Amino acid sequence: MNKEQTMKIFKDSGALTEGHFLLTSGRHSSKYIQCAKVFQYPQYAQQLTKELALYFKDNEVDIVIGPAIGGIILAYEMARCLDAKSIFSEREDGVMQLRRGFSIPKGSRVLVVEDVVTTGGSVREVIELVSRLEGDIVGVGSLVDRSNGKIDFGVKFHSLLTLNIESYDADSCPLCKQNIPIIKPGSKKL
Repeated sequence: MNKEQTMKIFKDSGALTEGHFLLTSGRHSSKYIQCAKVFQYPQYAQQLTKELALYFKDNEVDIVIGPAIGGIILAYEMARCLDAKSIFSEREDGVMQLRRGFSIPKGSRVLVVEDVVTTGGSVREVIELVSRLEGDIVGVGSLVDRSNGKIDFGVKFHSLLTLNIESYDADSCPLCKQNIPIIKPGSKKL
């Protein structure tokens, strides 16, 4: 699957939107990628994760973990492709952790996944969590890298799309200066 085919899936599903958005990172942007719109179509989820899994198939992955909410479906589908266990992390009192009886046995080979990476904050929190639990991070995978390839997690990283979508600090956002109402489309509350 090439970049054009991947982009077509995002466009056909309505996942790429324009406006004034507050990103999970706290930054503002005129474009937002809502992967949940892609994942509402199981055939798209299957196509995309099958393609992404190709980059990690030789890493002998035991567990695929993604941060809630954006990484839950991706972790599940990637685990299916890689014949691994799927879990997700979530924040409690501002700290990324495992809940719901999930665990990472010491020495487990863990793939971290996230739907969209902008600053990499959530992924880094998951990496820290896995490291504290003495799991072995084999890599990071995402559907979309909004950093335009600038992000570095210190491990193998692959995304299906690498885009240069500009984002702004809140205090220097040109959309705010134009008084365009802001929308928080992600899973975190304002």
